Amino acid sequence: MLILDIATIVSVGMMTGVEFAVSAFVNPVVLTMEDGAQAFATRAFARLLGRMMPFWYVGNMLLLAGEAVMRHGQSGSAFLYAACGVWAAVIALTLMFLVPINNRIAAMPDGAFARAMKAEHHVWDLRHRVRIAALMVATVLLLVAIGAVKCA
Repeated sequence: MLILDIATIVSVGMMTGVEFAVSAFVNPVVLTMEDGAQAFATRAFARLLGRMMPFWYVGNMLLLAGEAVMRHGQSGSAFLYAACGVWAAVIALTLMFLVPINNRIAAMPDGAFARAMKAEHHVWDLRHRVRIAALMVATVLLLVAIGAVKCA
């Protein structure tokens, strides 16, 4: 179970950190670029992360579910169930509210970053911050659950 704990904590923690870094560091730098460079960088990130992140999100959901199954009925298991619920909600809300914007950004034509697309990117960024908060909640729930088992 220790290997599962480590894998889950590292993977969930890294994903939460990556998502935070996109919002806190990458996007603010990209927004300072000239329009053409900004469009190129935003489109490139949308394509790359749009391809990779779904697998990481689902993988983390499976790790969290594995933790919940392994710790069913133990001290702290309710925190794991809550973490799974939050993670599942994040995936569902991402598919409904963030993926469509990301896909439009990834498919935008070369050239300047159109005003409408900048506005969409701004909406995506605001929604992304809500997602980050939810990921942080899920991460804390995971850590509390594992800590509760270790302390029991």
